[in-house]
Amino acid sequence: MQEYIIIFFSALASLFIARKVARRVGLVDKPNARKHHNGHIPLVGGVSIYISIWVLFFLQPNWFPNFEYYITCVSLLLFVGVLDDRFDLPVTPRILLQAFVAIVMMFSGLHLSSLGDIFLGYAVGLGVLGYLITIFAVMCAINAFNMVDGIDGLLGALSCVSFASLGIAFTLHGKYELAQWCICLTIACFPYILLNLGIPWGRKFKVFMGDAGSTLIGFTVIWLIILATQGTTAILHPVTALWIIAVPLMDMIRVMISRVRRGDSPFKPDREHLHHILLKYGFTHSTALGVVLAIAISFSAVGIYADMRNYNQLGVLILFIACFGAFVLFINKLAKIGSLKENNS
Repeated sequence: MQEYIIIFFSALASLFIARKVARRVGLVDKPNARKHHNGHIPLVGGVSIYISIWVLFFLQPNWFPNFEYYITCVSLLLFVGVLDDRFDLPVTPRILLQAFVAIVMMFSGLHLSSLGDIFLGYAVGLGVLGYLITIFAVMCAINAFNMVDGIDGLLGALSCVSFASLGIAFTLHGKYELAQWCICLTIACFPYILLNLGIPWGRKFKVFMGDAGSTLIGFTVIWLIILATQGTTAILHPVTALWIIAVPLMDMIRVMISRVRRGDSPFKPDREHLHHILLKYGFTHSTALGVVLAIAISFSAVGIYADMRNYNQLGVLILFIACFGAFVLFINKLAKIGSLKENNS
């Protein structure tokens, strides 16, 4: 219990300190044609969570296995993320870094070796191909959480859903130290969410997560997912991971495919994400946040429940694909209606 309190106030204090430093060095987000906020907002959410991770390690150094590999990866991601937030780096070095931290993670012994029993009840092993798929999975997770950071509270809330879901899963399977780690990560996000939403101090102390934070979170989620689904520590079926990060993953895939079909780079920013479409449709920011959060919680609950009941993994995968198809159709329909509303207004 004391860890929870210390983590919360460490994260809160670091936000107040870091935001002052950020303003002095220009680590702020400025409004433009794509970013519709007011004023220059400090990009320090990731710094706060990073500091909280170190605090947690000093409090409980044995909770997280292979911490030295993990902290090396997130330190690199945070450093380059801060540079990206400040100087807007090109895509290539960021992608190369994501591949590099995936390789470092594999040196710790973590990689995707199996997709689970998704072929007529037989396990699908990946062999050497698993190393390449691990790199791809790490890049997908990092970019999925990076791309979903579009309206106040959303990235923090979706991060909490993923961390809390993994915490529940670890608890149900008796992995209490990893469960505590996930709970503390969830708590570390709370101060950021409060300041990001202007609660209770208003917009004066508003902060954003920044690429440094979103990449750190995405990498931490995929690290925990691989830890939970692979090897001797496995407690979840691999297909369950898809449900735990369903909304960021589905939204990223849909948007990237849409960009490629338009002839654009899949990494070119736009305003076609789920939260943007809900706003175009007429939802308020708070309602859009609530809708996306409800969808994410529902997906995650389905995945955890199916895993607990040990349902057929192929059936669970087919259900996920069906939900993804319904998700795309639903969002595309909303996008058309939203565009008509914008044109008529």
